[in-house]
Amino acid sequence: MQEIKCPNCGKTFQVDEAGYAQILRQVRDEEFNRERQRLQDEFKSRNEKDLAIVRMHQEKSYEEKLSKKESLISEKEGEIERLKAKLEVADTEKKLAVSEAVQGKDRELSELGSELTKLRSDLELQKRENKLNENNLIEQHKGELKLREEEIERLKDFKARLSTKMVGESLEQHCMNQFNQIRMTAFPNASFEKDNDDRTGSKGDFIFRESSEGTEFISIMFEMKNEMDETKTKHKNEDFFKELDKDRNEKNCEYAVLVSLLESDNEYYNNGIVDVSYRYPKMFVVRPQFFIPIISLLRNAALGSLEYKQKLAIVQNQEVELSNFESELALFKSEFARNFGLATDRYQDAIEGIDKAIKNLEAIKKNLETSQKHLTTTNKKVDDVSIKRLTKNAPSVRAMFEEIRKDSD
Repeated sequence: MQEIKCPNCGKTFQVDEAGYAQILRQVRDEEFNRERQRLQDEFKSRNEKDLAIVRMHQEKSYEEKLSKKESLISEKEGEIERLKAKLEVADTEKKLAVSEAVQGKDRELSELGSELTKLRSDLELQKRENKLNENNLIEQHKGELKLREEEIERLKDFKARLSTKMVGESLEQHCMNQFNQIRMTAFPNASFEKDNDDRTGSKGDFIFRESSEGTEFISIMFEMKNEMDETKTKHKNEDFFKELDKDRNEKNCEYAVLVSLLESDNEYYNNGIVDVSYRYPKMFVVRPQFFIPIISLLRNAALGSLEYKQKLAIVQNQEVELSNFESELALFKSEFARNFGLATDRYQDAIEGIDKAIKNLEAIKKNLETSQKHLTTTNKKVDDVSIKRLTKNAPSVRAMFEEIRKDSD
């Protein structure tokens, strides 16, 4: 069936193939007859006008033509011949015009038929494509629905077999896997490691740090929280804010992020990245699907201040170097003053020691001089010593010496 709109009333109606062919024949025959009748009427009108003109000229000049009958007959014959030729030309033109009109209409009808055929073919093709796409979408949605149902069943079974500790560890492993998948492309110079430092009594789950040319420009303390659906005592996200802020400060991190599956029905936490800095500074709560986006968001924001941090680090290093120089200078002055004091004391002790040594040497000199005198005196006495003198008061000894002398002689 085809829809056809009436050009006069604008009403649309449907016709079948036979009706459509009959309409085409009617349009073609009626148009042809109308055009032929128009050309015949036009030719007839033109002939009537020409005959009226001829009659008028004949009546006006009847007397003149009568006197010149032969010439007029000749002229009339020529006129008749011209009229015949004109009639033949008009008839030829009429036939040509009719032929051209018929051919033009036939072309238009043929083009219209071809266009309708093409439109019908395109419509059928579009219907088949729509049907095929619809079937494909139905099959695709059925497959996706089946996969989701299987995933839900798998997760339910997985949760049923997990302990509370394993539930938390599975979320940590999920975040670690997500980060490792893009580590080398998005964060080649960053570190994302477990927080194993519990010297302060507590620790977070992960710490993200990134530096540029030795200047750390972003650091994030992460805490992952999850619990089983069957857990009787349900925790809230805000139960972990205080401990997370403590870990952030103790580990010198700039930001704190809680990656949480708690309060799954709370739309406040389900809408995306939640800023809770009104409770604790630079703290955010996100669902696992926003784990990578929160890192990218904070990192890109920190990159804007990297240049200022590098300049600040240079200034701080210069201040530290100046402070170290001043400390070294003060230490040098203190050591120099102490050493100078010690050297002064030792110098004074040395002077006093030298003075004492001089006095001792002078005393020794005096003793030596005294000893010299005693030795001189003693030497003189030794020179005066003789056996006779020594045995003056020991006659027996003197006698013994005399007897020894005699024996030797």
